[in-house]
Amino acid sequence: MKKIYFLSTCSTCIRIMKDLGPALAEFEKIDIKLRSISFSEIDQLRDLAGSYEAVFSKRAIKYKALKDLPLQESNYRKLIHDEYTFLKRPVFIVDEQIFIGNRPENILALKAYLTKG
Repeated sequence: MKKIYFLSTCSTCIRIMKDLGPALAEFEKIDIKLRSISFSEIDQLRDLAGSYEAVFSKRAIKYKALKDLPLQESNYRKLIHDEYTFLKRPVFIVDEQIFIGNRPENILALKAYLTKG
């Protein structure tokens, strides 16, 4: 399985995808603004990442309104489902590996994984 969850209006997502170029040809590209992420997809991300919090963006502007609330795993799941901005992005799934976010070390790990095969 090869999927990318991204936001087409996010210049960082677009830059990363452009940088990866032809390596992404076989990926299913899911623009989370155009197609809502389902609970089953969120659960799959959790299974690969280890928690819902691992795929939750605390940098989202809307998070500031929530930061004083005690959030639990079930809250993260519902928030990601209800509001696309709460998904940390981009998220790459390659086989049974997950690469979450735009940190340089994450993108380097993704590139290394893509070139190993």
